[in-house]
Amino acid sequence: MSYNCLIVDDEALARELIEIHLSQLGDFKLIAACEDALEAQQILQKERIDLIFLDIEMPQLKGTQFIKNLSHPPKVIFTTAYRDYAVEGFELNAVDYLLKPIEFERFFKAIERFLESVSIKKNPLSTHIFIRKNKKNIKVLLEEISYIESEKDYIRIHLSDKELLIKNGISAFAERLDQRFLRVHRSFIVNIDKITAFTQNDIELKDKEIPIGEFYKKAVLGMLQAY
Repeated sequence: MSYNCLIVDDEALARELIEIHLSQLGDFKLIAACEDALEAQQILQKERIDLIFLDIEMPQLKGTQFIKNLSHPPKVIFTTAYRDYAVEGFELNAVDYLLKPIEFERFFKAIERFLESVSIKKNPLSTHIFIRKNKKNIKVLLEEISYIESEKDYIRIHLSDKELLIKNGISAFAERLDQRFLRVHRSFIVNIDKITAFTQNDIELKDKEIPIGEFYKKAVLGMLQAY
């Protein structure tokens, strides 16, 4: 899937830097780069925009006020040289808040947050999710996931025929899964459909044993016994 982007910033160098960063991401298309909010408004009336990179401190109309005036605003990542606007930015449900000058590593983290925000939410009818890896969005069928394992700042997704290691927190990733997935330990989420046996202390997925954490035990056993 491709995402249409709009840059709104009165500084030419700032617009250019974001444009350079975007050019390194294959799934993001820059529709326009505007100097002010009024010009951006004209673009929004003509084009479908999925994500705005929006400077806060601009002449005529601040970025925060511009977003407040939109009835159906796209996702927004605020960009500014001032930390003081962070709270106001997040109160407007911004995806992220980037301080200038924007390094690519921090920019990429904001992009990952955007992708998480538009990913398929919990839904019993969901068939797949897209996982960000190596600048690609990889389609993963939910029925193919056996379990997810946390490894510090990464998670390892165990599929029926392979594994995917991605940088993501297990709690954040759990929000993207539907009701067939069960958190059984601080480091493990399992697909209930893949469970072959369980005891008071562990779960078996064929030849793989996964411990049930003490904190999760009551909820896990209650769920499995009722399943």
